[in-house]
Amino acid sequence: MRSYRLDGSSGTECLVMRDEPEPCPKPHEIVVRIRAASLNRRDTMILNGTYPLQPRQSVVPLSDGAGDVVAIGDAVTRFAVGDRVTGGYFARWIDGRINAGLIDQLGCTLDGMLAEYAVLDEQWAARLPDHLDWHEAATLSCAGVTAWNAVTGAGIPKPGQWVLVIGSGGVSLFALQFAKLLGCRVAAVTSRGEKADRLRTLGADLVVSTSDMPEWGAAVRDQTGGVDLVVETGGPATFAQSLIASTLYGHIVLLTLQDAKGGSIQIPAALYQRSLATISRLFVGSRSNLEAMLRAVSQHRLRPVIDKVFAFTQARDAYRYFQQGDVFGKVVVDGA
Repeated sequence: MRSYRLDGSSGTECLVMRDEPEPCPKPHEIVVRIRAASLNRRDTMILNGTYPLQPRQSVVPLSDGAGDVVAIGDAVTRFAVGDRVTGGYFARWIDGRINAGLIDQLGCTLDGMLAEYAVLDEQWAARLPDHLDWHEAATLSCAGVTAWNAVTGAGIPKPGQWVLVIGSGGVSLFALQFAKLLGCRVAAVTSRGEKADRLRTLGADLVVSTSDMPEWGAAVRDQTGGVDLVVETGGPATFAQSLIASTLYGHIVLLTLQDAKGGSIQIPAALYQRSLATISRLFVGSRSNLEAMLRAVSQHRLRPVIDKVFAFTQARDAYRYFQQGDVFGKVVVDGA
């Protein structure tokens, strides 16, 4: 089989394709024929040596992928050959709170999805909704679960309340879609005015272009009465404006702490003294969170937004395209 492995952490030249033997499952394992995989920001951080969790040497990258089960171990009870599945981001985190014993991640400390076949413990996988094609199904484990937990995890928002999303990457667009499923109103901030109509098509009720209005926080607050939940993916460049846009008792889910140059989030004291907003963090989610999200995706027949699909042999190009940053949705690598 063909697979990619990371030989080092100094850019796309470290991404090497290899021919390897086809895997055989152990008693509790399933073998999945990977039909598509997708990139997340953390995958580029691993590639460039800036991710806080040390990757395993020569690991198969990418946490997100989808495929069908082609072989099962003798003791497997959760899946059968032919089932459509994806893997959990934190493979060993099934439910409850995360702890130090559950930090293994597909595509980092465990082999991931950028290969013709992946071997997963049966507890690491979840069934996929039938209505999704392979490209769509390959986008859910990281960005989808992160957005799902950001929008649903704190009991905020309620129907009719305002959710703020920033940019047009995978997490932001999933958060927009999930917020609309919950009956919320969505304010979307984008650096590119030409994306405004596409954000409105997805359901955004208010779109603000930072190229037209760099200091957008007060305008968003005035037009919404204050945002109830911010899914804060912008980091240092947008945090102050997100705080300004929030209602007095707003909730900011902080997903990005640093920018590409290493700059860190600073909380402006003068702003925060006037606010009672809650600032929280989350780390993607458990398999139970993934399964809850997949049920919602299935029930509402939600379709993830795909920006561009690359052939398996173009994986390096996919990384380069993703890293240039001007994406609308997910960047996908087709199966081998």
